Amino acid sequence: MSTNEHQNNHPEKAAKFVANDERMHWHDKALWFVREKRDLASKSLPEWEQLRAFADQIKTHTMANLDKYLLEFEENAIKKGIKVHWAKDAQEHNEIVHKLLKAKNVKKLVKSKSMLTEECHLNPYLEAKGIEVIDTDLGERIVQLREEPPSHIVLPAIHLKKSDVSDTFHKHLGTKKGNDDPTYLTRAARASLREDFLTAEAGLTGVNFAIAQTGGVVVCTNEGNADMGANVPKLHIASMGIEKIIPRLKDLSVFTRLLARSATGQPITSYTSHFHGPTEGGELHIIIVDNKRSPFLGSESYQKALNCIRCGACMNTCPIYRRSGGHSYEYVIPGPIGSSLSTFRAPKDFKTLSFACTLCGSCTNVCPVKIDLDSQLYTHRQDLREKGIISSKKVFSMQAAVWIMNKPALFDLLGKFARKIVPLLPKAMIYNKFNVWGKQRDLPPMPKKSFKDLYKEGLKND
Repeated sequence: MSTNEHQNNHPEKAAKFVANDERMHWHDKALWFVREKRDLASKSLPEWEQLRAFADQIKTHTMANLDKYLLEFEENAIKKGIKVHWAKDAQEHNEIVHKLLKAKNVKKLVKSKSMLTEECHLNPYLEAKGIEVIDTDLGERIVQLREEPPSHIVLPAIHLKKSDVSDTFHKHLGTKKGNDDPTYLTRAARASLREDFLTAEAGLTGVNFAIAQTGGVVVCTNEGNADMGANVPKLHIASMGIEKIIPRLKDLSVFTRLLARSATGQPITSYTSHFHGPTEGGELHIIIVDNKRSPFLGSESYQKALNCIRCGACMNTCPIYRRSGGHSYEYVIPGPIGSSLSTFRAPKDFKTLSFACTLCGSCTNVCPVKIDLDSQLYTHRQDLREKGIISSKKVFSMQAAVWIMNKPALFDLLGKFARKIVPLLPKAMIYNKFNVWGKQRDLPPMPKKSFKDLYKEGLKND
């Protein structure tokens, strides 16, 4: 989504998603299943927490010395025959890609999963120039055929059932109507994509890690599609954000042990491919992109957001994401990390996302690089308040709560009043159009005594 199109309204989009109760529950269950696999995989390594600490230290150090490592990477990449390009924003990135394709008269591009190219809206840009773009990751291909954005950075089509995929493939690939057997559908997609790999003149991949010491990039996939796209055509373009850099080759071992376990519960991705030069007779171009990443480096509160390795673990555990779906965020990266990234970059457009968070802290607990996601989202709320961006209704209610909580005697009095009076009130007085919170929630039974009363009694008994 372009931030200039309209403002995000997560509550409204989430309400539409949860209106389908069955879909909401299987979406929740499917993602929790992945979270449980992550837990089992992490517990298989006694040194898991040590690895997380190492990853945090490596990324934090790298971001503090980003200019040094990016220049080192460029120097070593050029020595290996790789051509390096720099793009300050999405427009420059897209123009560089088009220039490279046009120079080779490319009419078809096969592309593996790349959240950066989604962020830059590369597909529609190239299609407007007459270039056919084929997403080759199975999930990405499904949503591309449906003309939908991905709803998850690792599981792009997690919001769809196999019957939805069957209907999509029947329409676009000519599969048998109603046949939703996963093996049948996967083989149909493979046959179609194999033809695209053989007829494409160029391949584009994302970058999971770029190693300053060697000047090479690493791409992690489970389908091998990045390898096909990078090796069959003679032109390979790799798009990387500036934050993908790591200092040394030995640092890679820390992240490969964390990435797949955090993302899908696997020990490692099926393909962890190193590209340290062009194929014989071919070209390898790496485009290093900023696109509003640099400002994070100067922010004490949000700079750790750049440490993200795009595993999706925060999404799989988040109770809000699991029940509201990725599309409700309307940002290329949904979930907790996307809420922080988007709100920092365009606070007016994404002002509702930090308030969607329950502040349960589960995202921070599972993050393999220990990003303080819940703290960031809480801080975003304060920043939005200071900038005068949030609604006056929310400001008034929060100020009223602060005023009352700063007066302990009044707080105690109102508590006693509520415990005695609220149970006697008719439901129509409590659950009405003004009580938005009560639309899908019931008040719990009122206790006879407050925690403070019980605590004082306990002290007396001691």
